[in-house]
Amino acid sequence: MTKRFPAVLLAFAAVAGLTASTSAPVQGGPTTTPADVRRILSALADDSMEGRASGTPGAQRAARYIGGEMKKIGLVPLGDSGYFQRVPLSMDTVKTTTRRMRDPKDSTKIIAVPIDGPPRMSVRPRVRASFADLDSLPAVRRPPAVNVVGVIRGSDPSLKNEYVLVDGHYDHLGIGRPVNGDSIYNGADDDASGVTAVLEIARQMMKGPKPKRTVVFAAMMGEEVGLLGTNWYIAHPAIPLEKMAANLEIEMIGRPDSLAGGVGRAWLTGYDRSTMGDALAANGIPIVPDKRLDKNFFERSDNIAFARRGIPAHTLSSYNLHTDYHQPSDDITKVDFVHMAGVINAGARAVRLLTDGPKPEWKAGGKP
Repeated sequence: MTKRFPAVLLAFAAVAGLTASTSAPVQGGPTTTPADVRRILSALADDSMEGRASGTPGAQRAARYIGGEMKKIGLVPLGDSGYFQRVPLSMDTVKTTTRRMRDPKDSTKIIAVPIDGPPRMSVRPRVRASFADLDSLPAVRRPPAVNVVGVIRGSDPSLKNEYVLVDGHYDHLGIGRPVNGDSIYNGADDDASGVTAVLEIARQMMKGPKPKRTVVFAAMMGEEVGLLGTNWYIAHPAIPLEKMAANLEIEMIGRPDSLAGGVGRAWLTGYDRSTMGDALAANGIPIVPDKRLDKNFFERSDNIAFARRGIPAHTLSSYNLHTDYHQPSDDITKVDFVHMAGVINAGARAVRLLTDGPKPEWKAGGKP
């Protein structure tokens, strides 16, 4: 999840109580177990992935792993290179002379203020306008970067040309300042948990009844440094954006949140902005409104880029404001696998509702 205040880039079964409501439109296929969650999440958040910072070998390894999982599931590749949608990334040296902070006179505003001391120099990833823009750069400054994208084609003659995007970001902060001797920012909750959900929901959808609408499953790069992968996808969509019926972003579901109701339950950002929240409630899906509206979570993940283009787009999460956020301690040892399995099963029901039920619409004043 993107911080409200951008930070300098750090260097390169117990879920049985969550049974489906009889009002759900279609019951689909298998469920996800805690063991399923552990298998995928343990790989994505392993030290060998080196924190998955954009433009690093760790991120490239993570992308290959996700693509391999999509192949096992049986998704149809939707990138320009198999499951990979290539992104023209460069690593640029940036001089920073200001920092952003909340205005002490108006807490609703963010202002830029001079930093103390000399300018700060850092290396940051940037998406170029085209791959041709990379030609003049040395190889070390143009590392491979990709979104990972697969699809299940819809089955209904009148709905199959519409699609639902289910996505999470696979990047995190990489290797950085050591804390208690640990310098790898694994990002188990943020957002290996969301990518695990994307893959498990895809598996459930593939083994269940064919969805009426098409479903695109994506793991986006570069969320932590400015929604880079999502902005590239929007500019170069695998399927035209005007065909997108809805977007469900999944971010930080690794731990229960008491405000959502505890284990196996989650919340949806912007719940009252569109009819998506109403549909979830009507079908007994244990996904409730985000109760921390002051944190602006609706605007802090990849969904906001789609929402600003008129697409009903929300984030599914159970982030409970834990203190491991953006710290090396956000690792596999802190994950509640039973909780995650429950949220993923609820998320699969939500996706089934989006693919087979009414198309979500913005409510009056809800569209950003």
